[in-house]
Amino acid sequence: MLLPARSEVARQLRRYRAWERVMLAAPTDHTVRATFEDSGYTLCVLMGKRCAREAADAAERYLRGPAVTCSDEQYARSRASGAVRRGPPSDRCAPAGR
Repeated sequence: MLLPARSEVARQLRRYRAWERVMLAAPTDHTVRATFEDSGYTLCVLMGKRCAREAADAAERYLRGPAVTCSDEQYARSRASGAVRRGPPSDRCAPAGR
């Protein structure tokens, strides 16, 4: 699974929370509500959730959690598929066809 950039998640979560406060202060303002819903939709797409509240919770968990590097994620995927190779690093990084 591709993970979004932490900086982008933090930026979108701040935007969502800011518009949430504005919307709660002026619930009948249609422009504010539309912008709040747009920010929620963006967070949903970014976090892969269907509900804005779930997306905000997922974003907060993601930002609290440890940073995952590409190599950590590749290792986790290879462990899940049972394809962990035990050779030296040069063997693992060899281009295809060798």
